[in-house]
Amino acid sequence: MNETMQTFGYPGTLVKEYEHWVMLLKPKQTTVGTLVLVEKSEATHLGELSRESWAEFADVSRDAEAWTRQAFGAEKFNYLALMMKDPNVHFHFVPRYSQPVEVGGESFADTDWPSKTELGNIELNEAQLNEIRTKLQSVQ
Repeated sequence: MNETMQTFGYPGTLVKEYEHWVMLLKPKQTTVGTLVLVEKSEATHLGELSRESWAEFADVSRDAEAWTRQAFGAEKFNYLALMMKDPNVHFHFVPRYSQPVEVGGESFADTDWPSKTELGNIELNEAQLNEIRTKLQSVQ
């Protein structure tokens, strides 16, 4: 487990594990279903990743998009590779919505739609986070 995986709560936030990547539910959601796609090696630069890792990333991103579309009606997807504070290669995956999404009886709007995301946080309790994770795992 690398430092970035640990920062984002692995294994407790795990949605799916791949050979080279893990898909984690981001503890502080930007929009419903925000994920962190973390490469499992100690690489800190995109150029350090193997061809095999990049090839697998196609499957990881395809799954993230399909599952958030199926589970919550996501319409667009933002990928951010920031790696300033959390050093290992990872992408913040932010599903985007033109309409509010309901989780645990509450409605959550994508307040930045249709502009770029500002990576703000929506307030979700532990039960709502578990509901999101369970719903994503159920559409696999």
